[in-house]
Amino acid sequence: MDMAWLDVFRTVAHLGSFTAAGERLGYTQSAISRQIATLEAELGTPLFDRLARGVRLTEHGRTLLPHAEALLARLDTTRRDLLALTELGAGRLRVGAFDSANAELVPSALAAFRAAHPQVEIALTEGLTAHLLEQLADGAIDLAVVASYSQDAHDSDQFDLQPLLDDPVLVALPRGHRLAGRRRLRLAELADEPWIAARRHPESTLLAACLRSGFQPRIEYAVGAWTAKLGLVAAGLGPTLIPSLAARAARPDIALVPLHPLDTPVRHVSTATRKGRQIAPAVAAFTTYLRTAVGS
Repeated sequence: MDMAWLDVFRTVAHLGSFTAAGERLGYTQSAISRQIATLEAELGTPLFDRLARGVRLTEHGRTLLPHAEALLARLDTTRRDLLALTELGAGRLRVGAFDSANAELVPSALAAFRAAHPQVEIALTEGLTAHLLEQLADGAIDLAVVASYSQDAHDSDQFDLQPLLDDPVLVALPRGHRLAGRRRLRLAELADEPWIAARRHPESTLLAACLRSGFQPRIEYAVGAWTAKLGLVAAGLGPTLIPSLAARAARPDIALVPLHPLDTPVRHVSTATRKGRQIAPAVAAFTTYLRTAVGS
């Protein structure tokens, strides 16, 4: 059944005239008559008595009218809800990001997004890139901010990956360290230092860069969280390597020194969505705020 027929039926029922309904809806009287006749044929019963002046609902017509009004009201509500999603007056945004992206980049974009679209429900998940991609594949999140030291590390057949920024690694030193004032360092200059890393095995951490620079770093403290790592650095217990994204939220009693280009690991940060899926308006809008936050 065509919902347009019900709209015509409702209008005729309220106005009591095919001619008046045609004027209200922008149809000719004959077009209104044809649509009512089609609806009556569809339902198998007359809906109006045709009178000398106007029309009057039959018993079947009076029974149909409240149902038609309810169906049309539901359709209007559906259209409003869909328009709200399109115009970001409603909906949801489920974002996943790795920890250092959540230091400043993602929160800055989320704050701007929420200020512009306060009716959109926001959820933020933090995790390692591999876990975020699993959640994205399962539909638990709508967009992931992911990172890799190789530009082709992720499954491009399953995910649509859009480059967001390159994130070079810095060395974090205590303010009083002998090399804290340098403009640039070679990793080999820190070969004798006691290092701070996420794990004892450097090949699975950022300190793999030390192995590539020709020395085995002595990892004296193994802690996972950036706040703990930087706390140990500030206390003078050793240097650590820190991505620039995490450095945005670094404490003031730490010196962040760039490394020589030959020693600098660079993370490639991208947005990821599921390939072949329609991008929700909220996701498309949030991606714009992410790019703005990168440039700020």
